[in-house]
Amino acid sequence: MKITLILVGKTDDDYLIKGIDIYEQRIKHYLSFEKIIIPALKNTHALSVEQQKQKEGELILKNIQTADKFILLDEKGKEYGSVEFSAFIQQQMNSGIKNCVFAIGGPYGFSDEVYKRAQAKLSLSKMTFSHQMVRLFFVEQLYRGMTILRNEPYHHQ
Repeated sequence: MKITLILVGKTDDDYLIKGIDIYEQRIKHYLSFEKIIIPALKNTHALSVEQQKQKEGELILKNIQTADKFILLDEKGKEYGSVEFSAFIQQQMNSGIKNCVFAIGGPYGFSDEVYKRAQAKLSLSKMTFSHQMVRLFFVEQLYRGMTILRNEPYHHQ
């Protein structure tokens, strides 16, 4: 199975870029992983929040194929512990899905069209994190999940 992570806007801070790169490389030892970065919108001062979400949503949906499993990282999504998340990833792998696409939206979230296309929502916490920080947290948890599935010593119980 391949995992694709769609991001809106580039990652700004060096420490986040370095952390994301480290976990991205580690994930690739277990499965195919691709990151798609949708450029941040320009001239947003002339757009309402809804218009921004709509335009970002159109760009997100262009990167999803019909057969893809599409999961949003969303504060209202289902929460998992690390072991439960690893079981969720294993379930996706066992289901025969070729590409599991996760999306992290921009600062205002997702458009209604993106919510309608999504098959699941995942929350990393009840706390609110910046969409920049969520990128690092997600790739670390994906790596952690893969090490749990392989019984490797990264995760301690």
